[in-house]
Amino acid sequence: MAATEESMSRLLRLARKFNCFYVSGLHKGDCLPFVVEGHQVGLVRPDVLRQLLCFPDIFLVQPDAVELNPAFRDYSERTARLEGFLRQCRALHVFVALQGWRDECYEVKPMFSKESLLKMDRSATCLFGVCNYGVGINGYVQHPDQGLCIWLQRRSPTKQTWPGKLDNMVGGGLSVGYGVVETAHKEAAEEASLTAELLRGLRPAGCVSFFFESERGLFPNTEFVFDLELPTEFVPYNTDGEVESFVLLPVAEALEKVFSSEFKTTSCPVVIDFLIRHGVITADNEPNLPSILELLHVPLQTLYQSHARRPPAENGQRLISSFPLAK
Repeated sequence: MAATEESMSRLLRLARKFNCFYVSGLHKGDCLPFVVEGHQVGLVRPDVLRQLLCFPDIFLVQPDAVELNPAFRDYSERTARLEGFLRQCRALHVFVALQGWRDECYEVKPMFSKESLLKMDRSATCLFGVCNYGVGINGYVQHPDQGLCIWLQRRSPTKQTWPGKLDNMVGGGLSVGYGVVETAHKEAAEEASLTAELLRGLRPAGCVSFFFESERGLFPNTEFVFDLELPTEFVPYNTDGEVESFVLLPVAEALEKVFSSEFKTTSCPVVIDFLIRHGVITADNEPNLPSILELLHVPLQTLYQSHARRPPAENGQRLISSFPLAK
């Protein structure tokens, strides 16, 4: 039997919040697969679909899928045609997501390991439910008086998204042309002035994945996680204008911040993962730990791959995936 809201711990409720589309939106069947070159690379919500219908030369809307016109034969042409559509929508203020236009692109791939089919401005990927990849660095200190502590940043109030919210010490998306470790080093230097010497201690810690939804769109995200133990005397400072300040908190206080409305929802998984791996959150103090662990590792790489295009179901709903949903 699925847990009731009353029986859920705060942590499980939070895990369901940053996975709100995975646990409650995916099964509704009102989204269509977004297909490029025969590969499902995303999902299109009804509000976006209504706009795509006005551009039949770019998007082929079928009963069971939205396909980028297959007449666009290569990476460059697909990118250019889609960017033209997005810039037109931006100029007309069609989608709120495009108010955060970055002139920074993400690759669009069938899977992380596959060749990219096109690139898209990062602000637009949520309109098509395209999988995003990024890095998150947990900077921590073994404090002689306060024990295990973790650095958090407060985002600049001028950021396009989540302005003024608390966040991981360092985080950033994988832009076109950058690899995982390269991105980690670049963001660490820009956001927290971490030197090459300090970054020798950077340790990969796997990844977290989740499927969030907001008014802006759909966010299937995979974050490559790194841990970095720092000297007690080190104080991070920002150089790119994207961080207002940093704070070092004992892990118990940091967890309370994660529960609060002060914290960026889609950065919660990186901190929670750290606290589980470092023995702060355990099966003894969190009875829902197995469910939380599952919601930190949503199978995004197989979710879209499991889709087989088929006619609409008899009840009028479209089946977008055969993968079992989290309860």
